[in-house]
Amino acid sequence: MSALQTLAAAVSRGSFAAAAADVGVTASAVSLQMKQLEAWFGRPLFDRSGRSIQPTELAREIAGTVQRFVDDVHRHRVRTSPAVAGLLRLGAIPSVQTSTLPAAVRIARQAHRDLEVRFLRATSAPLIAELNGGGIDAAVVVRPKGGGSTRLHWRDLAREPFVLVAPERAPERDARSLLRQHPWIRYDTTLTGGRTAADFVQRLCPELRPSIDVADTDAIVAMVAEGIGVSVIPRPRLAMRRGHAIREIPLGAKAPHRTISLVCRPADVENRRVAAMHEALVAAYRETEALP
Repeated sequence: MSALQTLAAAVSRGSFAAAAADVGVTASAVSLQMKQLEAWFGRPLFDRSGRSIQPTELAREIAGTVQRFVDDVHRHRVRTSPAVAGLLRLGAIPSVQTSTLPAAVRIARQAHRDLEVRFLRATSAPLIAELNGGGIDAAVVVRPKGGGSTRLHWRDLAREPFVLVAPERAPERDARSLLRQHPWIRYDTTLTGGRTAADFVQRLCPELRPSIDVADTDAIVAMVAEGIGVSVIPRPRLAMRRGHAIREIPLGAKAPHRTISLVCRPADVENRRVAAMHEALVAAYRETEALP
């Protein structure tokens, strides 16, 4: 089981060195465990041909299975524990507050009637700073590409792909053509997701320049629906996809993604209120994944 948990950490963190820090072993020990798992499964789990390791689809599937198992065991622990009550100070990025968080709060309050939640809405960096300063107990944020501070405890919730959003009546059918024929509404590059999106666009169309920078993805979707331009953003929430005249264009096998995580201080890993919210968020994301 320990090797499988190490695999899940390597997939989540994107490197053997980062996974080693998470599980408390050396990077060479992680590499050896992965080779042993590959021998056991009879198939490669990582592509090592580039400068950084890339997990195979099999590795992602196994990691997801391991994480679901750990989450299920943790839920049994929570259910058999004393009642969860009191105040949880929770931060969340805007896109989560308008998509998954309402369902998570519903689930949490149904299970724990005496749980009180106070929210702070901000982008990832200010929320992490607030967490480090003790102003909040936990936060739902975009996990940094490097995995995030090892002084904090990270629980990954969702892997969100980026898509290109275009006006519904735009005649072009592929991302490169749409970007070349329509103004580029750039997702604000002061945000982690914005930098990820801009890097992808610049690789696809190196000479392209933005016509406008916007920090809110809901606002971007509304602008696209009005025909102002096209944009690369994390896949919009269901209500926005249904409520606006837009098309989503998948970005292929090399599409960027962002990881949404619940982060807390190590001292709060066993905090029952944080654990209850993590359980509710996992359930809410499962509901979201089941929607079209």
